[in-house]
Amino acid sequence: MPDHDVEVHDPAILARARAILDACQTGQEMGQAVLSAIKRNETWRGQQCINLLAPEAPTSPAVRALLASEIGTRAAEGHIGSVQRWFAGTQHIDEVEALCVELLKQAFHCRYADHRLMGSMLGNMAVYYALAEPGDLIMTVAQPFGGHSSNRVDGPAGQRGLRIVDIPFDPVELVVDVDLFRRMAPLVRPKIVTLGLSMTLFPQPVREMKETLQPWGGRLFFDGAHQAGLIAGGQFQDPLAEGADVLTGSAGKTFGGPQSGMIMWNDPALTVPLTHAIFPVLAATHQVNRVAALAVAAAEMIAFGQEYMAQIVRNAQALAAALDQRGIGVLARHKGYTTTHQVIADVRAQGGGLGVAQLLARANLITNKNLLPSDGPEDWDRPSGLRLGTIEVTRLGMREPQMAQIADFIARVLIQKEAPESVMEDVVDFREPYQKLYYCFDNGRPPAD
Repeated sequence: MPDHDVEVHDPAILARARAILDACQTGQEMGQAVLSAIKRNETWRGQQCINLLAPEAPTSPAVRALLASEIGTRAAEGHIGSVQRWFAGTQHIDEVEALCVELLKQAFHCRYADHRLMGSMLGNMAVYYALAEPGDLIMTVAQPFGGHSSNRVDGPAGQRGLRIVDIPFDPVELVVDVDLFRRMAPLVRPKIVTLGLSMTLFPQPVREMKETLQPWGGRLFFDGAHQAGLIAGGQFQDPLAEGADVLTGSAGKTFGGPQSGMIMWNDPALTVPLTHAIFPVLAATHQVNRVAALAVAAAEMIAFGQEYMAQIVRNAQALAAALDQRGIGVLARHKGYTTTHQVIADVRAQGGGLGVAQLLARANLITNKNLLPSDGPEDWDRPSGLRLGTIEVTRLGMREPQMAQIADFIARVLIQKEAPESVMEDVVDFREPYQKLYYCFDNGRPPAD
């Protein structure tokens, strides 16, 4: 046995936390230390930064309030309906959960939906549990092409004991190489083909891929973690309408809801296996406050989603073009850069994704490092790319002219080599008027330019 502690978290940060707590005299002071840290994050990240993270979205005031509502103290294990609940007294919770289910069906134009997944990664696990057995072979997208770890050997797919073959992917077009897929898939006859992309710029050939799988009954699973809001808002392909068997999504990204998962399908034959995988396998008491918040987020998506998502895409395209014009390489120029909320920059010339993301954060510009198709396994921690998203800036009421200003800030740091701290002062000034969230019931639409 080793004679020292094994800790996956940064030991220096944990040591600072222990020092803070050791200096407290009472439990109340310890609690205040937590509240102070939360306030610092709220002030900096919530009011002074330009947040360009593609996986983050600010929830509306109504959605955020529901996360602290009284219903969150209640337990509601089981399916909707008094006979199927373990606890009595859930009639109003049944009503809230049923409203959530029906709102998700309406938002995604589907026959079935489930609301109980605490995260979208659990949605992926539910699919692999319900539709595959250990030893089955599946096909998923490799990570340098944007594939997510939840569908790879180190995530739920691998932990389910599934064998994984890479979907052939075009590194220039950034879509599935459908001709090669048509040749490969019959050779391995995958039980499931998963389109799960955390780097997602363009629609994928869902219909053609599903047609290829039909001779042996293979299932096509679309992991729409990033695209869920775009799908519901009618600004992206509709995977279920194009032949996908199951669609999962994250409520906390383009959908604008609380951090949680959603799962949708049309085939009644999938209802029992999928819902059994959700309960009792993966979820029991599933945070009813989160369900309530998800329901209102779905209603806001129905009311505002088409306009909100369309502006997100326009802003992403404008930001990509502005970065390109300022000397920062952006993928897929020949295709108009993107049709989603994401922009992928090649920042090898500026030092790589890790260093660039950290440098920009010093200027209050929040982004994340990202693998590019040319990267290998050795580049996992220090990839060549940078991923940017336009969800939050759009909900704050920004449009195309503001994307050019944001590109200016980024170029000042990366191209003109200005000190990030000097750029940060201008970023704070730029951000100050943008404090209200739009495309929601509380504040409606942003004012016209």
